Amino acid sequence: MAAQPKESSALTSPGYLVPFITVTALFFIFGFITNLNMALVPHLRAIFTLPYAWAMLAESAFFLAYLVFSSPTSKLIETIGYKRTMVVSLFIQVVGCLLFVPAAKMVSFPLFLTAVFVVGAGVTALQTSANPYVSILGPESSSSIRLNLAQAFNSIGGTIAPIVAGAYILTDPAKLASQASVANTVRVPYLLIAGALLLLGVAVAFMHLPHVQQTQAFRPAREGDPILSRSIWGYKHTVLGALGIFFYVGVEVGLASIAVNYFKLQGMSSAKTASFLVSLYWFGALVGRLLGAGIMTKVKAGKLLGIFGFTAAALITISMFTSGEVAIATLVLCGFFNSVMFPNIFTLGIAGLGPMTSKGSGLIMSAVVGGAVVPLMIGALADRLGIQHSFILPVICYLYIAYYGLWGSKPTRTITA
Repeated sequence: MAAQPKESSALTSPGYLVPFITVTALFFIFGFITNLNMALVPHLRAIFTLPYAWAMLAESAFFLAYLVFSSPTSKLIETIGYKRTMVVSLFIQVVGCLLFVPAAKMVSFPLFLTAVFVVGAGVTALQTSANPYVSILGPESSSSIRLNLAQAFNSIGGTIAPIVAGAYILTDPAKLASQASVANTVRVPYLLIAGALLLLGVAVAFMHLPHVQQTQAFRPAREGDPILSRSIWGYKHTVLGALGIFFYVGVEVGLASIAVNYFKLQGMSSAKTASFLVSLYWFGALVGRLLGAGIMTKVKAGKLLGIFGFTAAALITISMFTSGEVAIATLVLCGFFNSVMFPNIFTLGIAGLGPMTSKGSGLIMSAVVGGAVVPLMIGALADRLGIQHSFILPVICYLYIAYYGLWGSKPTRTITA
């Protein structure tokens, strides 16, 4: 009896530490790519003189890929495995990054959106394969901790991306001669990213990553097992978890995408300074995930999620009714409280699914399409009511996340019932 707690609290199963470290490094990639894409919102507004809602289509195109490709990726994983799916995902991102070159040359908004969509397809495949892979590399009881640590690398990439964008992409349009000159600033960064992704894809292809189908805590399912014919929609905590991911990704992306413009309205004179503040928003998520991995050894994932959800809602409410430094600081602080939301919602949502974990993961990852819908809604509200009044939608999102953590995440049905 004494050995059981020690085994259940282990970070990974024996022999899986190196694969965990390898795959965790990939989280840096989709964190960087995702947040660099968010920097395109103010950039596209400058190139094409767009309203907020139209500029937010860059986010919608990216996250729409999650709705389109999550289920096909689950099938791809079943066919070729986690490792090869990760390699394929990196090569898809290479193609997407290369598409930015003709988009910039032609100064074409539809081609920009196409490039963003293709990159999003690659990131979708990487996320859909990497998140459950990290979750099942050890005991179920420590899956939230593993995913928090992996998501910390996501935050590192997210923190660096706005700095890169501020230095190389968000050039003051007044200093450039034409639309083409502004658009051209994306070419070199995305060419370099394409080269790095190509090298990484080749490297991962030659790495040893074990084939894992389910956690050791779950009984294996065999071909023809009636359990696998069950509908995932019958598991309420999974369905509510998917809705939680929809709201979480939507609010995190929406706030980050509109932050540069919001900070400038609050007195920031430089886009680069505003972009640096966005990097602090993502740095807060990094700090929160590193601390969260330790906190979750003492506080249950659902309770922590509820506390962070209510706190983030309070911060955004304060930002709505203040101005200047207070309005800026409260939004930036939301990055810290966003930190544990994805890994906690994800692991709570797939808890108790056993051999149906891949189905639950596919449903939850498809809900990342919230990053396409919620920012667009925030942008539309900002156009009609102003940015601060549009923050009522993020408040609602955070309140739902708090509800899920404290009440909605409790399973009413597991794989055995």
